[in-house]
Amino acid sequence: MNGADTAWIIVATALVLFMTLPGLALFYGGLVRARNVLSVLMQCFAITCLMSVLWLAAGYSIAFGNGTALWGGIGKMFLAGVTIDSLTGTIPEFLFFAFQMTFAIITPALIVGAYVERISFGFVLMFSGLWMLLVYAPVVHWIWGGGLLAGGTGALFDEPVKDFAGGIVVHETAGLAALVIAVMLGSRQNRSKPPHNPGYVMVGACMLWVGWFGFNGGSQLAADGGAALALTVTHISAATASLTWALWERIKYGKASLVGMVTGTIAGLAAITPASGFVGPVAALIIGGVAGILCQECCGLVKGALKIDDTLDVFAVHGIGGMFGAVMIAVFGQGDWGAQLGGIMVVGVYTIVLTALIVFGIKALFPIRVTDEAETTGLDLSAHGERAYDHTS
Repeated sequence: MNGADTAWIIVATALVLFMTLPGLALFYGGLVRARNVLSVLMQCFAITCLMSVLWLAAGYSIAFGNGTALWGGIGKMFLAGVTIDSLTGTIPEFLFFAFQMTFAIITPALIVGAYVERISFGFVLMFSGLWMLLVYAPVVHWIWGGGLLAGGTGALFDEPVKDFAGGIVVHETAGLAALVIAVMLGSRQNRSKPPHNPGYVMVGACMLWVGWFGFNGGSQLAADGGAALALTVTHISAATASLTWALWERIKYGKASLVGMVTGTIAGLAAITPASGFVGPVAALIIGGVAGILCQECCGLVKGALKIDDTLDVFAVHGIGGMFGAVMIAVFGQGDWGAQLGGIMVVGVYTIVLTALIVFGIKALFPIRVTDEAETTGLDLSAHGERAYDHTS
């Protein structure tokens, strides 16, 4: 065990949890109408609790167990065989478990943005749990656990699919799942209302930005130059994407909005995530600069041309951003073109098919969408019996 590495990953673990609670919760909560803000906070908080338990029960074993190329098996369920002296690299395995648990928390939480304001709370819990175990955990094993996409003997490709901190594993899977659910669920009754609290959105985005240093820098699993590089390029990409998003918004609409600029921040962070351990600061400038415009255009494409109510642009920002960053690894000569594109396609097809099957299965058991009356009243009151404010709209 290395003390410095262990100390850094302890900090990184706290930072990644901070991304979901309260970062993502506030970011999403500010983007919805006032009568739904508590429902979003509740969804993020409940997902955090449920994923923690399920990751202990089976998720960690599926992702990092010594199984086959397809899944890790059940040998490490409930951390069987893991002791205080067990190591993963130079850090305690308990700490590696906890660090990876925070990734398993935020990935299904990202999907929340696709179905806010019209989803039943029961669906949120059932879908998130099944999706994490059946989609997220196996994909983790394929890329990070030595499985199907890790390269070498028994893998699909000779070269490994490179994804330093989750552009494919986290952002592609969450983005595509969000798109599938948005299509299957249908649009909200009223899509015209603006974010009820841009201040919450900005504060949440700032927390995500800070937390992302643990997300990307911690993925080095060491306190060394690689972690420092990942942290540096993460910041550069986020800053650049914020500027290009705002500039593009100014060119198109005559004004640059706060919500737009901080959404650009998230786009830049998602795009640099897979490449953060492989590219330098200049590449980060390019990745962030392009992501700020690319993701903004995709927001318009999904909601405008395709008329899909992915309410908080999960696919356009996270899905497109993550896949773009994964491709840029090959563009900058740090990964194999075939492996990168093939990995994106394999994970994409698997995510779409399994997500649709999970939604169909749950729909067969109970309605996944709230009633029209509940949607009009707002989920805060209809689902949870609470109000965020004295007067809501």
